Amino acid sequence: MDSLKKLLKTNESVSSLILRLALGLVILPHGAQKVFGWFGGHGFGPTVDFFTTQMGFPVVVPYLVIASEFLGALGLIFGFLVRLSAAGIFYVMLGAVVAVHWGNGFFMNWFGNQSGEGFEYHLLAMAIAAVLVLTGGGKFSIDQWIAQRLPK
Repeated sequence: MDSLKKLLKTNESVSSLILRLALGLVILPHGAQKVFGWFGGHGFGPTVDFFTTQMGFPVVVPYLVIASEFLGALGLIFGFLVRLSAAGIFYVMLGAVVAVHWGNGFFMNWFGNQSGEGFEYHLLAMAIAAVLVLTGGGKFSIDQWIAQRLPK
C-alpha cells in the first residue's frame, strides 16, 4: 500500500496541472499517429514494423513507445498514474534524442537546411516530464482523488 501511496502522491499545484495538460496534449497526437494513423501517421502495424525492421529495435520497444505516447498522454491529461506516464514519456524522448535527433544538432529544422530535426523539443518535453515525476499531477488529477481516499 505504501508503494501505491508514493506513486499517487501529488502536490495540489495548479502548475503541475498546467504542465501535465500541456505535455499530454502535445504528446497525444504523436501517439494517435502511431495507434490510429491519424494526423499523417502510419498506424499501429506499420509503426511496429518500422521500429523493428528499419530501426532494428526489439519488438517490445515500439509497444512501449506507443503505450507511452498514447496511454501515457491520456494518463497525463486525466491525471492518472502521472508519475508512471511522465517517466514513460521522458524515456521515449530520451530514446528519440539518442537514436534519431542527436546527429541533427540542437535546433529544429525550421528552414529545411538540416538532414532532420534537432533535439530542442525533446529536451523541453523531458524537463516537463521530470518535473511531473517529482511532483505528481497536481490539482484535479485522478491520482489526487484516489490518494485522498486511501487508508492512512
